[in-house]
Amino acid sequence: MATTNDLKNGIVLRIDGQLWTVIEFQHVKPGKGGAFVRTKLKNVLSGKTVDRTFNAGVKVETASVDKRDMQYLYKDGDDFVFMDTDTFDQLNVPAATVGDAANFMLESQTALVATNEGVPLYVELPPSVVLEVTYTEPGLQGDRSSAGTKPATLETGYEIQVPLFLEANTRVKVDTRDGSYLGRVND
Repeated sequence: MATTNDLKNGIVLRIDGQLWTVIEFQHVKPGKGGAFVRTKLKNVLSGKTVDRTFNAGVKVETASVDKRDMQYLYKDGDDFVFMDTDTFDQLNVPAATVGDAANFMLESQTALVATNEGVPLYVELPPSVVLEVTYTEPGLQGDRSSAGTKPATLETGYEIQVPLFLEANTRVKVDTRDGSYLGRVND
C-alpha cells in the first residue's frame, strides 16, 4: 500500500482488481477545499487510458511488476516459450498476451517480459528489429524509393509494405510498434 503522495510515473497500481500504470500525475491544492491528485492511468493489459482523481493522502494498492529480459525459444501450441537469461527458467506466455509482437519475433531473440505474481502481463520488443524479406514481387528497372510501395513477406510470415526496388532475401529494419519499413540493412 502507498499513499497518493508516493505516486510516480511508471508505478503500477491495483484498482478494482485490474493493473494500471501511472502515465501522468499532478498534485493540486485549490484555494478552497482539500488537496487532490489528478492522474492519467493506462491499463496494463488492454492499453486503455483513463483520467482518475484521488483525494490527497488516500491509500492506493501498488502491484509489483517484474520486468526481465527473456529469450524467445519456440512456439508450443498457442503458447510462446521464453527463457530467463539469468536463471534459465522457462515461462509459457499465451498468444493473446504476446499480441502483435509475435509478428516480429524470431527464435533466440531477446524481449522484455513483464510478469505480476508469475502471470505474464505483456511482451515488449525493441523499437525496431532486422528481418529478412522472404518473398516480394521482383523490382523493375527504373523503380525508385519514392515511386511507391509493394507488399513483402518477412521471415516471420508477417507482410509489410516496402519500396518497389527491394527484392527477396534483403534484410530490412522494421518498426515493431506499427510494422512500418524503416530501411534496408547492409551486412
